[in-house]
Amino acid sequence: MSNKWDDTSWQKDFLNMKSHSPSDAKLLMGGVKGLKGAWRLGVLHVEYEKLKKRQEEQQQQ
Repeated sequence: MSNKWDDTSWQKDFLNMKSHSPSDAKLLMGGVKGLKGAWRLGVLHVEYEKLKKRQEEQQQQ
């Protein structure tokens, strides 16, 4: 499994999936500025993966 670390397409997709706090939306649109932002972006990515998987499972039913 290969990851492209500069791929931000998931961030745009995640912004449209649900509502976000202003700070999370800014992080998703503007990118990481420090360690705290990197940690939060990682948390948001895990949440995105869970929502994406749930949506795919619902579409298959």
